Amino acid sequence: MAKNNIKTPTIIEAGIAVDDRGQIVFANSFDFEDVKRFYMVKNHSAGFVRAWHGHKKEGKYVLCVNGAAVVAAVKIDNWAKPDANAEVDRFVLSAKKPSILFIPPGYANGFMSLAQNTQLMFFSTSTLEQSKGDDIRFPARYWDVWQVEER
Repeated sequence: MAKNNIKTPTIIEAGIAVDDRGQIVFANSFDFEDVKRFYMVKNHSAGFVRAWHGHKKEGKYVLCVNGAAVVAAVKIDNWAKPDANAEVDRFVLSAKKPSILFIPPGYANGFMSLAQNTQLMFFSTSTLEQSKGDDIRFPARYWDVWQVEER
């Protein structure tokens, strides 16, 4: 997969294999070619929103390693005053159905834990030093996509 050509948030399929020995979670179509670092984030409670964090140059890969979360990404049209009505891409990531979400450069992202003890692993395409100069924050409810529709 040529990730540097991907211009919109994209799911990279993963899987889980279970047998009498236990389980293996895998993402065989994912490689670490452009990954510079990783970090893990765990909110203190379900329903907590951690958003919005944008980067002009940095891309991110997101994997839910425990629990489930709504992860959202929005393309930024104007970094000084982004369109509050811009279309937001919204994904549900779950450790029970593994996948990796790629968020390309030029997007702001955020997430809301759906379950207690949800933990996300982020893989970044920038070093910490590179990221410090490319870190733009917006209020958590600037794009308020965090409601869960009862069905």
